[in-house]
Amino acid sequence: MTNREQPASAPVPPSRGRIAERLLPGGEEPDPRFTLANERTFLAWIRTSLALLAGGIAIEAFTSDLFLEPVRKGLAVVLLLLGMLLGAGSAVRWLRVERSMRNKAPLPLPLIVPLLAAAGALAAAVVLIFILWR
Repeated sequence: MTNREQPASAPVPPSRGRIAERLLPGGEEPDPRFTLANERTFLAWIRTSLALLAGGIAIEAFTSDLFLEPVRKGLAVVLLLLGMLLGAGSAVRWLRVERSMRNKAPLPLPLIVPLLAAAGALAAAVVLIFILWR
């Protein structure tokens, strides 16, 4: 049998590494545009998380004359915890969306959106109440 007579075999895709194969098992590689869009969304959530962390630090550092100490510390802790949860939640969200795209499954609901909305509204309400009360 000559080289021309041998059946053509399918090209083997390069391995992405053990960690990638463990986190993203099965399925097929999605269009790179969708993967990059998922990354941009992840980075937007991370920016929001960093803003919440900065807000928590700013509340604690610069508002001692505006809020009573327990309120100031409570508000700062809420913002810091929300920033931490949002950072972790954005990583989980990225992974779930990536797996869905690879398996051609429906995209998961963004569970961090109601959490962010509720906690943000609570923090804004506390600030508003204390500004009006003062």
